[in-house]
Amino acid sequence: MHDKGMVMSLRRRALLKMGAAAGAVAAVPWSATPATGATSTTQNTARRGTTPGSFAAPPSAVRPKFRWWWPDALVDTAEIEREVDQIAAAGFGGVEIAAVTHSLSEHIDPARHGWGTPAWTKAVETALRRSAERDISVDLTIGPAWPAAVPSVTPDHRAATKELAHGTAVVPAGQSHSGPVPPPGTEPGDEAVTRQDLLYVQAIRVTDGSSPTDSPVLLDHDTVTDLTDTVTDGALSWTAPGDSGTWIVIAYWERGSGQRPEGPDHTTPRAYVVDHFSDTGTQAVIDYWERNILTSAVRRLLHTTGGALFEDSIELETDETLWTPDLPAQFEKSRGYALLPHLATVLERDEDPVFSFGGAIDKPVRRDVIQVLSDLYVDHHIRPLQDWAHGLGLQLRVQPYGVGNDSVHASAVLDITEGESLGFKNPDDFRCLAGGRDMGGKLIVSNEAGATWGGAYSTTWDATLKKLVPQYAAGVNQAVLHGFAYAEAPGAAWPGFAAFSPYNGGAGFGEAWGPRQPTWRHVPEIAGYLSRTQQILQTGVNRADIGILRQQGPAGTGLGAPWFTAEGVPVGWTHLFLSPRVLDLPSAKVRGGRLAPDGPAFKALVIEGDILSGKEHTLELDVARKLIGYAKAGLPVIVIGDWSDGHVPGLPGPADNSELKALLAELFALPTVRSVADRPDVPQAIAALGLQRDAEYAQSSMLVHAHRADEDADYYFFANDAVNKKGSTGTPISHDVTLTGPRRDAVPYVLDAWTGSVTALPLYSRTEDGRIRLRISLDPGATTIIVLTRPGRWADGPHPYATHSEATEIRRGHSGRLEIRDVRAGTYGTTLDNGRTVKTSLTEVPEPLPLTHWELSVEDWQPGARPSQTVKKGHELTLDSLQAWPQIPELQNVSGIGRYRTTVQLDAAWTGGYGAYLELGEVLDTFRVTVNGHSLVGADQLTPKVDLGPHLRRGTNTIEIEVATTLLNRLRVTNAPAFGTSKPQNYGLIGPVHLIPYGRATLDR
Repeated sequence: MHDKGMVMSLRRRALLKMGAAAGAVAAVPWSATPATGATSTTQNTARRGTTPGSFAAPPSAVRPKFRWWWPDALVDTAEIEREVDQIAAAGFGGVEIAAVTHSLSEHIDPARHGWGTPAWTKAVETALRRSAERDISVDLTIGPAWPAAVPSVTPDHRAATKELAHGTAVVPAGQSHSGPVPPPGTEPGDEAVTRQDLLYVQAIRVTDGSSPTDSPVLLDHDTVTDLTDTVTDGALSWTAPGDSGTWIVIAYWERGSGQRPEGPDHTTPRAYVVDHFSDTGTQAVIDYWERNILTSAVRRLLHTTGGALFEDSIELETDETLWTPDLPAQFEKSRGYALLPHLATVLERDEDPVFSFGGAIDKPVRRDVIQVLSDLYVDHHIRPLQDWAHGLGLQLRVQPYGVGNDSVHASAVLDITEGESLGFKNPDDFRCLAGGRDMGGKLIVSNEAGATWGGAYSTTWDATLKKLVPQYAAGVNQAVLHGFAYAEAPGAAWPGFAAFSPYNGGAGFGEAWGPRQPTWRHVPEIAGYLSRTQQILQTGVNRADIGILRQQGPAGTGLGAPWFTAEGVPVGWTHLFLSPRVLDLPSAKVRGGRLAPDGPAFKALVIEGDILSGKEHTLELDVARKLIGYAKAGLPVIVIGDWSDGHVPGLPGPADNSELKALLAELFALPTVRSVADRPDVPQAIAALGLQRDAEYAQSSMLVHAHRADEDADYYFFANDAVNKKGSTGTPISHDVTLTGPRRDAVPYVLDAWTGSVTALPLYSRTEDGRIRLRISLDPGATTIIVLTRPGRWADGPHPYATHSEATEIRRGHSGRLEIRDVRAGTYGTTLDNGRTVKTSLTEVPEPLPLTHWELSVEDWQPGARPSQTVKKGHELTLDSLQAWPQIPELQNVSGIGRYRTTVQLDAAWTGGYGAYLELGEVLDTFRVTVNGHSLVGADQLTPKVDLGPHLRRGTNTIEIEVATTLLNRLRVTNAPAFGTSKPQNYGLIGPVHLIPYGRATLDR
């Protein structure tokens, strides 16, 4: 969820910072057991054999979902059924039920209507039953709000999340401490924390030159003295040795963190966050569900709806050091040395280190702790939850990041891994999750999609779709849109309850989609577009040119790949991130010079120093051995930097570093390995190794793509990411692109995700090596899909095509014959696939016609008698020029739906010789075009240009443009305290609007 403690939790930032300070994490050899998962389920296996029919009408399983916010269990069964019907009718494939009530100003009785109560279970049963009838899936969040919490534990319970608090006493040399052990220096985080258990007591001398008041205090590691066994009845008597210097007595106390799930209390008794690193914490969640939620009806229905259990990101927030009771034992088992002598360097207060033993100890120990916690999270939280979910007929969907953990590895284990468009900084954060997914043989990278801080009731679908573009190109193939809100709740004002709006006195997070929004009228077309896009991106397996091996695998850092992110992506290279753990998976093998040949099929592996630790040249011994094996098997490897100082991460054994240097020397000597001095030198290694990308184009900072493949087809998704580039105003692009197909005789088809049409590409050429060269032209945010496959796979063939034309456009007519189009009269030469060049003439083409006179009918959406009721008032206007609604006095504060109508007189030539495009110019937000009574459903919302050619006629032509808005402008006056400071949005058809005639003529072969 995001909010997320205002976008990124402090705990997450602190631990990522700690990871950056600590550098790479040493890994324990991991078993080669495949990652567990419900591989028999539809969502977890590659979908193959996509056909034109299924592309036009995608199945429910590939359709986008909504995060469905409930005001706990204060819901009505009839309203639940109605909202399920609304979501299904709009073309969405599932919901995720979440109890989130941040916006509420009035109390909900958690005893009667809280999460997990009989009322909650009854409501869930209703949602499951109705969803099964409407063929949509239901995902259930693991607890109220986030993080995972249950009311069956108190902070003192062993299953609750823990922190390691500490107290200190300063003892000068030769003096004594006699009395109670120093108590924790901070109070517990919740009044329900009643226990503070003393674990250890140590005395450590302060290093000369440091002071007990420093932050952090520098300590002498050689002087660590364990005083735990000298404590009697809570008292300590100890004399500091020596005649100079200062010692610090440190008492380590284990206690509950007292963290509750976000928002007002959702349960009675209060729920507290569970320990995410222990079987005990995970079992507390399972036990609560088994006792309180999983009625016989719920169990039966879960097997019917085929959804998932969902857990949000790991936002564990403590005042002191994040802890789990079994950490010392698990640490020693995993890392081969005891944590206790180094424990002081792990201590935090207010998310900053308290003590330091110096970099040689601090960095390796701290990152070893992160790695152990990461392993515990996977083994004692994800795996048990996943096994239990499978027994219920569910998958497990998790956002596996937040404490600096190895998100790449977790993504390889999970049924469905998820990121978020608000919290992630750039597409490379999603490529971390996709790397794990693909190495684990899983199918989905989900996305908590479209959330916008401050965007409540002002978030446009145009902006939402443009935000999704680079995320789909980075490996995302499922959107769970944030969100759909239940209709009403105590204290909610028009247009109804929303989880995060209003919020903290302002507009809050967007968006609360649904029938309360004027744009909902057009949402089925958007849902269809997303469904078709996701269907292709869930077909076959994801392919990537390059694997980037990192020493640590957290997601959400925003850190890019060496050279490839900045320089490689703009020319067509694709990459994913790997971590050491995923190299232990069965997929991590080399065949035919490719790593993971049945998955991403990486052409090369790239390694540089640990990006989270100043590019420190650390590498695990086991990873170095694997790299040698890969290189000997024919995999190209590129190593960046001078590794003469290479060393293992973590505290090294006596011979570890010398062994690593020997392994590195062996690696560098292999013919498939290239070492370069720095990132700019990577192209030299690429050239020397003879590497070629699957998609090749001239440098473009805006064109991005994803590539998938099945047995006999390659699928390329292209998008114009112009609006997401810093400093870009969002401009159209047009680039020649060369693509690798599955076979030398492969032919290209273009798939229109807006309409569902499949067309044999009319204009392309072949390179000498059998690749396909074509042109990709896209408006800002727009997308296209190209499929290369055997002739006849997607449509009857063979299909004639052109390799070059002087005309602006080559189209394939309804008969399959080629035609040229151009807005200019003239004679145009076109070279056909048989090598013949034909000349085709277009007679005089009319000039563009500006459309300025419009009749405008407006539905003005205003508050009704209930919070969820909307009254629609009418306005009828005549416009001699187009203006944004705020500039029209009658529409200054209006939100709703506007229907623009104009007529155009066309002469006899329009019986077949001409066509025309309708260019809309600026329009906010969604639109639909009707010409002569024919609704052009499926118009590309990201390209406000519509082909009217087949529908125009001689004489009078009526053109209607329906525009739907957000609700902001009305809310600015009806709820001024929350929305009044927001700038009004320029609604409506603003234009300029032009009818652009074109001539067309069929080519004679």
